[in-house]
Amino acid sequence: MLERLRGLRDAPAILAGLIALALVVVLQLAQPGALGRVGLAVFDAYQRAAPRDLPGEERVAVVDVDEASIARLGQWPWPRTELVTLTERLTDAGAVAVVYDIVFSEPDRTSPEQLTASLDLGERLADLPSHDALLADSFSAQPVVTAYFLDREPRGGAIEPKASFTLHGSLPSRDVPGYAGAIQPLAVLEGAARGSGFVSLESDADGIVRRIPLVAIHRGVLVPSLGLEAVRVAEGAGSPNLLASDGSGETQGAGGAAVAVRLAGREIPVTDAGEMWVHFPATERASLPAWQIIEGAIDDAALAEAVRGRIVFIGGSAAGLQDLVSTPVAERVAGVTVHAAGVEQMLAGHFLERPDWAFGLELVLVMVLGGALALLLPRLGATLGAVAVIAGIALVAGGSWLAFTRAQYLLDPTWPVLALVAVYAVQTVAVFYREERQRAYIHSAFDRYLSPEMVRRIAADPDQLELGGEERDMSVLMCDIRGFSRMSERYSPREVIDFLIEFLTPMSEILLARKATLDKYIGDAILAFWNAPLDDPDHHRNAARAALEMVAMVEELNRTMPTRKGVVWPGEVGIGIGLNSGLCCVGNMGSRQRLSYSLIGDTVNMASRMEGLTKQYGVPIVTGSALARELPGFALIELDRVRVVGRDAPETIFALLDDEARSSEANFARLSAAHHDMLAAYRAQDWDLADAILAKAEDHYAALGIPKLCALMRERIEALRSDPPPPEWDGVYQATSK
Repeated sequence: MLERLRGLRDAPAILAGLIALALVVVLQLAQPGALGRVGLAVFDAYQRAAPRDLPGEERVAVVDVDEASIARLGQWPWPRTELVTLTERLTDAGAVAVVYDIVFSEPDRTSPEQLTASLDLGERLADLPSHDALLADSFSAQPVVTAYFLDREPRGGAIEPKASFTLHGSLPSRDVPGYAGAIQPLAVLEGAARGSGFVSLESDADGIVRRIPLVAIHRGVLVPSLGLEAVRVAEGAGSPNLLASDGSGETQGAGGAAVAVRLAGREIPVTDAGEMWVHFPATERASLPAWQIIEGAIDDAALAEAVRGRIVFIGGSAAGLQDLVSTPVAERVAGVTVHAAGVEQMLAGHFLERPDWAFGLELVLVMVLGGALALLLPRLGATLGAVAVIAGIALVAGGSWLAFTRAQYLLDPTWPVLALVAVYAVQTVAVFYREERQRAYIHSAFDRYLSPEMVRRIAADPDQLELGGEERDMSVLMCDIRGFSRMSERYSPREVIDFLIEFLTPMSEILLARKATLDKYIGDAILAFWNAPLDDPDHHRNAARAALEMVAMVEELNRTMPTRKGVVWPGEVGIGIGLNSGLCCVGNMGSRQRLSYSLIGDTVNMASRMEGLTKQYGVPIVTGSALARELPGFALIELDRVRVVGRDAPETIFALLDDEARSSEANFARLSAAHHDMLAAYRAQDWDLADAILAKAEDHYAALGIPKLCALMRERIEALRSDPPPPEWDGVYQATSK
């Protein structure tokens, strides 16, 4: 009743917590922009705290069209002849690819044909070569990659990739962005280059670039990014391959999501939109000013040391070129450095990844942690609840951080943390006053309790601090090892303890599995009971089945334990179990200084006496008549009527031999009938008939493993034949020991 009342009292707080949790789940599913950016900010903080280390020998270099280069060489765009010099010096110095993060979409204004048309110079410059043609010639002789912009508006011609994508699965047009137009290089330049890729970068809503696209769709055709083309050209690889979700085994027949890009033996994980997360280095990448290379301010040896064996990106950081972006580690950097960082990751095989299962895991954590807190917080109180919340936040944040640093996984901790904080805040307001009063009351009582399990119960219901208990119909089990004192003489105390651990552990597991409450261990003995503190309407059968399983487990242990090395097992171990049921007083027993949740009553005493009788009657389990009546169908035989030591009223005791399956066997039926007839003759003082029945059924007793019972009754009959009892004898046996 008290538990139900407390549950009703906690219900409003629990409901408030669950409502707060539901709101968090709705927000997580909706992913509103402001809250969604919190997770991105967490990932940015991770990058700043643990940036990517540039490897000892970098494989990417950047040539910067910076402010100094503009000042030295003049306004951009420069004459294409300057770029011829730049391209040739870089390739002569050993660059494996020269990648222009520049779109040459217009002819060179300083080219002879352009000057002729604009200055009306007639044919005087007609014989001079075009600067664009000169640059195209240099491109054709070198491993050059050119760039183009993708556009949503339908402009320009169709893009023909230098190495067309192969597709594993269906075209992921649902999430990979599609474009209708493009701003492309001059045909003469694009035709001469070995590779060509798009340079369009999309920032998140807060203006920060965190991912670079590796693939896009232009008029239904997959086209590669500049970085991906740079890797392909540098390594002389074939066509890149896009792995879609319905071609990866992750989904069954559902396209529309990119999974990975494969190139030159690498598998690069991408988002559904075909983007790769960039893990930026801590410091800004050192770059070579373009003017130094073009004007020869850096000699060939120094240039070779800077670019040999590397992919060289050419781009601009000058403000007028309008190619500055924000990243998680810097407010304004040249866009070319973002492409360079992505290529370096591809070459190093170092990838940040937000796995497909990340959102599902985060949602599960929200519901599990938030739901558990909502149910437990009214019982924990504000202080312990705060500890639980802090522990939960530490667990989630620590797991997210470890996933980032150890596995490069991006797992967003913000939603589980928000769920914990929201549930805690709402419920703390709802239960603060009650919890503080109860916490103070319980704190004053802690010193009076030594049992941890009772501390939990008292925290749930402080009224239980009162001494006393309640009467309940219960089943009681007493189990004891036969001959334990003799065993103890053979072993050291440490070995005895080791043996008891090996014995008591499986016995306790059986009892707990059968819903028993373990009262205490008394040396080698176990006292357990059913139907308190939790109701168990089937406690009679649970007690009987637990006893049978314990006997079977001892037989199993006797077979297996002696063969295990390092285990103390004193030969053939036997147990006796007394089972009884009836009214008991159960609750807090003891003194005002120390309490223990236990039970007392005649039912408990009789269970102990019955355990002692197992040795005398040669059966493993003896049960009282009250319990036997509740076990219809079990393999039970009446043993005797006994008056135990310390008790005037006699008790009919039974042997519990097995469950319902054994009771239906013919052998048991024959023994049960014979034993019943024997007891009738025995109590009628017809010693000859009783002895004859026993002699005839002796094999049946042996077959069921209780030959000692047969021998005991024959010895007792012989003694009574020699010394007959008085005529008024009621057939009750007077036990002389416990």
